[in-house]
Amino acid sequence: MKMKIAVLPGDGIGPEITEVAKKIVEAVADKFNHSVSFEYGSCGADAIDKYGNPYPEETHALCKKSDAVLFGAVGHPKFDNDPTAKVRPEQGLLAMRKRLGLYANLRPITTFESLIHQSPLRADLVKGADFLCVRELTGGLYFGRPQGRSEDGNVAYDTCVYSREEVERIVRLAFEFAMQRRKKLTVVDKANILATSRLWREVAKEMEQDFPEVQTEYMFVDNVAMRLIQWPTSFDVIVTENMFGDILTDEASVITGSMGLLPSASIGLHTSVFEPIHGSWPEAAGKNIANPLAAVLSAAMLFEYAFNLQEESDIIRKAVKASMDEKITTADIRTKEEKSYSTSEVGEWLVDYIKKQYCP
Repeated sequence: MKMKIAVLPGDGIGPEITEVAKKIVEAVADKFNHSVSFEYGSCGADAIDKYGNPYPEETHALCKKSDAVLFGAVGHPKFDNDPTAKVRPEQGLLAMRKRLGLYANLRPITTFESLIHQSPLRADLVKGADFLCVRELTGGLYFGRPQGRSEDGNVAYDTCVYSREEVERIVRLAFEFAMQRRKKLTVVDKANILATSRLWREVAKEMEQDFPEVQTEYMFVDNVAMRLIQWPTSFDVIVTENMFGDILTDEASVITGSMGLLPSASIGLHTSVFEPIHGSWPEAAGKNIANPLAAVLSAAMLFEYAFNLQEESDIIRKAVKASMDEKITTADIRTKEEKSYSTSEVGEWLVDYIKKQYCP
């Protein structure tokens, strides 16, 4: 198979972790006799510095002509600390999602046996946790209009907007994923307060009849926030709107013991984007200390969701599990007494492991 992959390293640690993920993709492609080519593009603070735009037209054209996008991270303190900045790196990410029609963000939450001790929750609570968060990505408060501030700056407002079509496509996708897993779906909303949530619940209830095998439950977002901590193993597939999903998936990320382990896929109408959920961590940029495993697992999702290549995806996940079992990891998931490895060293070990695996 021929694969054209756009690489958008972005800011901070983005270039380092993305380079590791790229080498993993190359190793797997070579192992399974695929032809892969990469082309780089600019986004985030890097693109603002170069083009004055966090998602320039050149980058959008590159994404559109590619089969998949391997994305790093965006964000820089010089924008975070400047309330007057008219353009911010994160606006590039939002623009990319909107223009590529990436309406579904998939975030798998899976615990690793060798890392359970790192979770802030008791081992008996998190052991066996394995669920998929499906977050709507192009609607809601982040994109709603009107949005702004009053002339005197003392009043600010955002508008949450959802159409039936937007809700139907994401909820149907979540039902379909539930059918492929343990056939349980949790629809998360705030229907006792919000009109948009009442639309979500109405649509989901109508859709239940199309998926009679799926056990469907409806929960308020505050209840889910508690249940994620109290009983994370009770979830299979969770679907929710944009802002709720943003918050809940970051909360869920700590279950595994490190945000540096969590990948994501953004899929929809055009080219899918695969990225770790952690931020750009600019303080660590260039130090070769960032955990690359979330980016590597995002590469596993790239093979699975962009190319429907399950074996290729599985061999990456197997390599990541082996690296943690063998304690070949960066300092963020090691104790002070244990030896830690650099970003590039972890990547080299993973590539070597993949090369040594038997491939029929």
